[in-house]
Amino acid sequence: MDIRNIIKKPIVTEKAALMKEKDNKYTFMVDKDANKFQIKQAIETLFKVKVESVHTANYLGKAKRMGVHSGYKSDWKKAIVKLGKGQEIQMVDEA
Repeated sequence: MDIRNIIKKPIVTEKAALMKEKDNKYTFMVDKDANKFQIKQAIETLFKVKVESVHTANYLGKAKRMGVHSGYKSDWKKAIVKLGKGQEIQMVDEA
């Protein structure tokens, strides 16, 4: 698996921002089939930082309706990555 396909996008929420400020943890949406070792390797290679730990969580897609049509959102996986002291990831979407 190519490391550029493992990390899909950062998750920017109030809780993620608090974790970043308080504990130096960053939250990403990742590929469902990626394991913790692959996620750690991808983060270290793409952002040139040292990763201390990786925690993952799988989420099931929710049922959605639009009028008479119904379907499901896709299942997804979240990774919470803790960086070493003094490490930082610069993200463009911080406002």
